[in-house]
Amino acid sequence: MKIEDAGLPGLKLLTPKRIDDGRGFFSETYRHDALAEHGIDIAFVQDNHSLSLVAGVVRGLHFQSAPCAQAKLVRVVRGAILDVAVDIRRGSPTYGRHVAIELSAENWQQLFVPVGFAHGFCTLSEQTEVIYKVSEYYSAMDDRGLLWNDPALGIYWPVTADKAVLSERDRKHPTLADLASPFAYDAGRAA
Repeated sequence: MKIEDAGLPGLKLLTPKRIDDGRGFFSETYRHDALAEHGIDIAFVQDNHSLSLVAGVVRGLHFQSAPCAQAKLVRVVRGAILDVAVDIRRGSPTYGRHVAIELSAENWQQLFVPVGFAHGFCTLSEQTEVIYKVSEYYSAMDDRGLLWNDPALGIYWPVTADKAVLSERDRKHPTLADLASPFAYDAGRAA
């Protein structure tokens, strides 16, 4: 498995090896020991699986606050997404900056998103399925968000606000300027 930095401290891009033959393929999509060698020594406790029927579905930008703050390992098993992670750690030198990476069933890449980032994605194709591991269980009490199209974030989404397919909840998240981030930057743990 190839593991490399993804542009902001703590974010990692993973490319699992795929062995293709006439029957199909085989791939180890997760190996705790390989991730631990790169500083990701996390016990994931829950897998989530979403299906988005059309292109232009936006889910996010989501995060959970403590005590249920989540790290995520995101992959696409059908279709493609623009996957986005925004640094929301107060005091971080990259606070408010984002990384946007295309993940697809074709490129077979995954994005590791540590605690302290808001995460979301936009589907680039119909019938897109996303599977992601999380390090803490879902908690409705700790569930939070950041407005996906806040101009201050400078994210180039592949869909306009009037064409995006969103939940009502995702339309109402605060902007970065109004966000009371529950995360503080710890320089010793950022890499």
